[in-house]
Amino acid sequence: MAVYSTDQGRLCPDCQRPKADCVCRNQTNRLVTDGAVRVHREIKGRSGKPVSVIRGLTLSQPELKQLCQRLKKSCGVGGSLNGSEILIQGDQREKILTILADEGIQVLKGGG
Repeated sequence: MAVYSTDQGRLCPDCQRPKADCVCRNQTNRLVTDGAVRVHREIKGRSGKPVSVIRGLTLSQPELKQLCQRLKKSCGVGGSLNGSEILIQGDQREKILTILADEGIQVLKGGG
């Protein structure tokens, strides 16, 4: 398995194409879920500070990153992307539910 070619440069280890022409990164790795996007509130392991966690999104990494940026800006707080979960600081569940519904995403309020 080659990862570099003198005439093509860096190669993708999966599709063996140049990194710029890689078709693997354009494919979305969809998670197998029950189809429901849920917004939870968690405090465990966060020194008692609440965090809104959005789970169940079946978007690609670039789409998740863009959605995370929009949510952080709309809520006026910080946040991050953790794998396929979006973490937003504070208990922002109601705002997030409204924003995601406006984006056309079916969303449910999770427990917690």
